[in-house]
Amino acid sequence: MAAPKKGRRSPGGQGRPGRVLALILIAMVALVGGMFASGRTTPRLGIDLAGGTSFTLKAKNEPGKPNAINETNMNTAVGIIERRVNGLGVTEAEVQTQGRDHIVVNIPKGTNAEQARQQVGTTAKLAFRPVLSIAAGGKTPEQQPSPGASAGSKDKNDAGKDEKGKPSGSPSPSASSSTQGRAVTDALKADGASTPTPVASDGKDDKAKDDKGAKKDDKSKQDAPTPSPADTAALQKKLDALDCTTKEGRAAANEAAARAGDNETIVACKKDGSAKEILGPVSVQGTDVSSASAVFDSQQGRGWLVQLKFTGGGSKKFANVTGQLATKPSPQNQFAIVLDGEVVSDPSVSSSIAGGQAEISGGFTQTSARDLANVLSYGSLPLSFGIDTQTTVTAALGGEQLRAGLIAGAIGLALVIVYLVAYYRGLALVALASLLCSAILTYTIMVLLGQAIGFALNLPAVCGAIVAIGITADSFIVYFERIRDEIREGRTLRPAVERGWPRARRTILVSDFVSFLAAAVLFIVTVGKVQGFAFTLGLTTLLDVVVVFFFTKPLMTLLARRKFFANGHPWSGLDPKRLGAKPPLRASRRRPSAPVDPKEA
Repeated sequence: MAAPKKGRRSPGGQGRPGRVLALILIAMVALVGGMFASGRTTPRLGIDLAGGTSFTLKAKNEPGKPNAINETNMNTAVGIIERRVNGLGVTEAEVQTQGRDHIVVNIPKGTNAEQARQQVGTTAKLAFRPVLSIAAGGKTPEQQPSPGASAGSKDKNDAGKDEKGKPSGSPSPSASSSTQGRAVTDALKADGASTPTPVASDGKDDKAKDDKGAKKDDKSKQDAPTPSPADTAALQKKLDALDCTTKEGRAAANEAAARAGDNETIVACKKDGSAKEILGPVSVQGTDVSSASAVFDSQQGRGWLVQLKFTGGGSKKFANVTGQLATKPSPQNQFAIVLDGEVVSDPSVSSSIAGGQAEISGGFTQTSARDLANVLSYGSLPLSFGIDTQTTVTAALGGEQLRAGLIAGAIGLALVIVYLVAYYRGLALVALASLLCSAILTYTIMVLLGQAIGFALNLPAVCGAIVAIGITADSFIVYFERIRDEIREGRTLRPAVERGWPRARRTILVSDFVSFLAAAVLFIVTVGKVQGFAFTLGLTTLLDVVVVFFFTKPLMTLLARRKFFANGHPWSGLDPKRLGAKPPLRASRRRPSAPVDPKEA
């Protein structure tokens, strides 16, 4: 009787199968409870099953780029837009070109259509421009300064300083009046805390250089953003006439600023409309930003913020421009972060910002921070697009296909059940219980993933789930056949269950590894609906390993202690006579041990 005791502590490490079963049942209850707690009990469906919204984008010709609308730029735009709206590739959004200058974007039902609309239409052209003047966002009254006044001169609504760099006595609406998009680094300070006295930047000492060359270089850099008197008057007039407090005013200003060249001085609105600004030529391009991410700052209590990392060249440019701005009075010690012609942040600078990193913080929600980081991370579109049409897509065709697919899956599952019952008899109950466990885990995880990462179930994904039925059933069959082989060798059920497990385990792991590897490669190298199939296949393959190890094996260990299975009942599927078992090994297990392997003689 020593052998069965050893067999109870199998190589699978399940000496107490009841605990293992309890563990997976607790996990199942927790997942089901989490599904109901999330408020959603059905998976998110793809556009082919649930319908959704379709956008048609039309590429626009840009000044100075007559041949920009070409196949290469259109394909690049498709890739960027798809990454923006499709995330990990499992939300089942569809992006494809249509004709020479159109892109069609299909968003499944359940996705925030307005948010997707903003993302697909955002060109994501980022630039850093020096601030020359700031005024309140509303339209300036008719009282205007003299035509010779500089762009930084003040009136009742202006945010400038006097010639000596001292704060003006009137209230000055600056970038600090809005909490949205304030950039913060060790070298950036809140606008209200910035000192009017110019602060020398770190590493700004160029005395080792030739004095004449240095003065010439400094003069060209400082004078570059300052327009001529005639242009100054025109810019001031445009600034006074601009009303950033209205949606129409902001839209017109953003469009004009987005179309301006990098060397032009522009007038732009803050994102919330609280201020309007005159901005100098571009100092740092958005292409100099290597990555962006949304993080939550719990240590300093700044909430959600967007972290920017610059390229090697961008780091030098950013350090130089912040060093130059730090020597100027407010508001000319500020730089504006302009996204598609709109000012998302305009921090003040007290010293040069080196190191290639910066942060935009203040007033962000988790969604807005991630949206901005998402747009910046995936890069600028090579073309400007306008939304031509927006329509609602029905799921009539997808519904019919889903119904046909479910019928086919039900027929396949019924055939599998008939085969299991006819061939394995009592063991079919173990297989069916394991399939039910796998189905519960798969369903609840799909529902929860719809909430967590936007996973949407489309027709190919349903096909992947149906294919998984065969993969899971195959694992049970491998284990059952190993047990039956041990019984044919003359062993009783309990040691057969434990001795057959190590060999079956290796086969199951190798088979599932190959299936998961194929799914992973398919997910990486494909796009669109095929990714949904690969994702579902990979998920169900992993769950197959979990079910076999933590449900099927311990369940078989427990059933082997029941007389119905242990005594080899004809309907148990483990009848020794029906399997053609040899005589028991107890009487002869030591006699054939010597000549068993003649190769060793």
